[in-house]
Amino acid sequence: MQSKAQSRRSFLKKTGTGIGGIIAASMFPAVVPSTVLGRTAPSNRINIGQIGFGRIARSHDLPEILKNEIAHVMAVADVDRKRLQWGKEWIEQQYAKKTGKSNYVDVKVYDDYHDLIANPEIDAVVISTPDHWHAQPAMEAALAGKHIYLQKPTSLTVREGRQMADAVRKSGVVFQLGSQQRSVQPWPQFKRTCELVRNGRIGQLKKVYVGLPGDPAGGNTERMPVPENLNYDFWLGSTPEVYYTLDRVHSQTNLDERPGWLRCEQFGAGMITGWGSHHIDIAHWGMGTELTGPIELEGWAKFPTSGLWNVHGDFKVTTRYANGVEMEIGGDNPNGVKFEGTEGWIFVSRGNVGVTASDPTAAASAKEQNKAFYASDPKILGSVIGPNEIKLYESPEQHQNWLESIRDKKETISPVEIAHRSCTACLISHTAMKLQRKLRWDPVKEEFINDAEANATLSRPQRGKYGTDKIKF
Repeated sequence: MQSKAQSRRSFLKKTGTGIGGIIAASMFPAVVPSTVLGRTAPSNRINIGQIGFGRIARSHDLPEILKNEIAHVMAVADVDRKRLQWGKEWIEQQYAKKTGKSNYVDVKVYDDYHDLIANPEIDAVVISTPDHWHAQPAMEAALAGKHIYLQKPTSLTVREGRQMADAVRKSGVVFQLGSQQRSVQPWPQFKRTCELVRNGRIGQLKKVYVGLPGDPAGGNTERMPVPENLNYDFWLGSTPEVYYTLDRVHSQTNLDERPGWLRCEQFGAGMITGWGSHHIDIAHWGMGTELTGPIELEGWAKFPTSGLWNVHGDFKVTTRYANGVEMEIGGDNPNGVKFEGTEGWIFVSRGNVGVTASDPTAAASAKEQNKAFYASDPKILGSVIGPNEIKLYESPEQHQNWLESIRDKKETISPVEIAHRSCTACLISHTAMKLQRKLRWDPVKEEFINDAEANATLSRPQRGKYGTDKIKF
């Protein structure tokens, strides 16, 4: 006889379809009709585990998740015990404010996310970890049958991203990337722009300009003792073993401070994936190239020569797609995306808004930064999309769309293959910055053409017991 936990898991894991019919039928949750129990009845709720409790989790992911009555956050995992306790207390406080009950929830804590994933009561996970810890837990969660909300970028390398995308598709879970510019809240101008471009309001699309900032040099290189509350080996994961220093990891006192790992190539590529995962994703949406990638690219970048932080600063990358459209990515462009066609152009951005208050902005004037949506002719922006024209997927808010997709057995606005392709375009742009010569890319085989040096950048050695290469699926 099944236990209550097993019975509930069986109830929540029912049929559905996904990308191209690939998603397996056994992994979507069924829900009791609202006429019977109500859409937020306990049997309808989605139990969520939060993996990683840092800046993005507290300021963005969890606040958006908790707005949805269908969601029930019941667990948190982190390799830093101090952050783990902060996470438990913060989530419980939010529920206390929401319900008026101080003991409404007792959040379970895990210093190893594998134990969280193994909990049969948990239906879904939100992964808000550093970039080098995205692909592996996403793969493991998928293979454990947990639905996944993953912070961007999808992976540290192209190979990791492909492994993760394949594992997610094989498992059939509902996947959403945190590319929230696709959702109409809080920025409806991105979807609107892409619909206007896809429907020819600026004529034939010729060029796309993507504005991204770089990061500064710096960082204290002093060797420091590892805090007793931090499992540093686990935190390093598949990346090489290096000595601990605070500016390589994260603050021990302030969750709002921009963490140092964002500026270390060991853990990520810098702003080309940090902001690039957002803007290049929008460029792909508007271009209609979401399931492919560029075929040629070249670029350059300035990299620090001293200090701890070594991700790129000023840079420029030019890419060309099979449809003839060129994309120019660099810090000389205002932070946003400009689509240029034969009959005009449209620029779109968040305005003078970052993901968090500590995000850098592009080297453009405040006036340019504050203009979030404008065109060569204002009439373009008011153009009506007709009933027989292209209408893009409409998502109310990224986290809400994920939860509703789990409930309603549908695909999210940012499914895993589209997410992987956007990240790949960022990562191979980083390769072009490094090699500073023209490269040819095969988006079908996902490899550089006749270029062993460039292909060597598509994966990294994975240390010890960690990494996606160790996962069988």
